[in-house]
Amino acid sequence: MAEFVISKAFNPVMRAKRDGKSEADRKALEHVQQATKAEIERYRNYDSAQQVVINFKRDLSSDAAKKVHSQLRRLHLPTIEDIRDDFEDKARKLGVKASS
Repeated sequence: MAEFVISKAFNPVMRAKRDGKSEADRKALEHVQQATKAEIERYRNYDSAQQVVINFKRDLSSDAAKKVHSQLRRLHLPTIEDIRDDFEDKARKLGVKASS
């Protein structure tokens, strides 16, 4: 589950290039890439698919995540909101629920 989120939402952000962007967009990209790098580490350290699902749902609505999502959208990069339906389908097919 973690690798699904990383490959679909986080890797495109990490691969984004700063070339041809305004100074403000370069700074915003640098910020979201630092935040995304931390998210990748966090997701890779979850012990179970259930932990990934719980934290994915939490990340959809946290204030900090909403700020990053706003910046990502402005830079035309994917957010976890963009993969929400696919993620939830995958979790459902695997029988993973967000409850403890």
